[in-house]
Amino acid sequence: MLKITDLVKRYGTGDPVLKDLNLTIEGETVVSVIGSSGAGKSTLLRCINKLVAPTSGSIVLNGTELTGLTGRQLREARRKIGMVFQGFNLVDRLTVMENVQSGRLGYLSTWAALTRRYPREEIRHAYELMERVGIAHYADKRADELSGGERQRVGVVRALMQRPEILLADEPTASLDPKTSEQIMQLLRDLAGELKLPVLINIHNVNEARLYTDRIVGMRYGRIIFDSVPGDLTDAAMDEIYSGIPSQDRAQDRAADAAAAPRLAT
Repeated sequence: MLKITDLVKRYGTGDPVLKDLNLTIEGETVVSVIGSSGAGKSTLLRCINKLVAPTSGSIVLNGTELTGLTGRQLREARRKIGMVFQGFNLVDRLTVMENVQSGRLGYLSTWAALTRRYPREEIRHAYELMERVGIAHYADKRADELSGGERQRVGVVRALMQRPEILLADEPTASLDPKTSEQIMQLLRDLAGELKLPVLINIHNVNEARLYTDRIVGMRYGRIIFDSVPGDLTDAAMDEIYSGIPSQDRAQDRAADAAAAPRLAT
């Protein structure tokens, strides 16, 4: 279970990017985070894996408080958090297998990592995962020879090689065409169920959030203002998330418009 309590992130002396944010994720659920650019979606994910340090608040993953960790303890905790990036973050000159095995670097000795001497069991596991996502036949191919969808599948497998307790995905389909985007979202959804793994996805495509995730969290100006199942994401809720118009205000506006309509017609 991931439990975030009163999370605040401030850069310098500016206004907080995240403001007293509270969020709990458990089970094999797939949760999407939506909102306008600047809402704090990416910062939220980066605080969870401590790519950026929270200013205050608490982030607990399966009983481990992450916010105060440093050094070796932080490296060990990060092993439990898989991350899929928008820009893939692959090493182009390395093969698919070598990129996938980089997900195990936190477990290898420095010598094994430098010489790329991967344990036989890890190679076998990598092939199993690559077979599952349809890229096993590319194991010896350089990463820069792959399409965008294939590269993102490599990124997914690399994250799963960590044997994570949660999977984070930061705009995983932003660089992909619509059909490939749907395939990646379906893959993430399927893997969540197969591996009993919670998945948290920062995404701009609201239709994909509705279709492929179990729960939608809407953010605006660093706060969560919507948290429910996709069926509850009404036009009024969308207005509030993307336009800053509270649902009750929008309902009042519509009522006023309806009342004014007969007068305007006369």
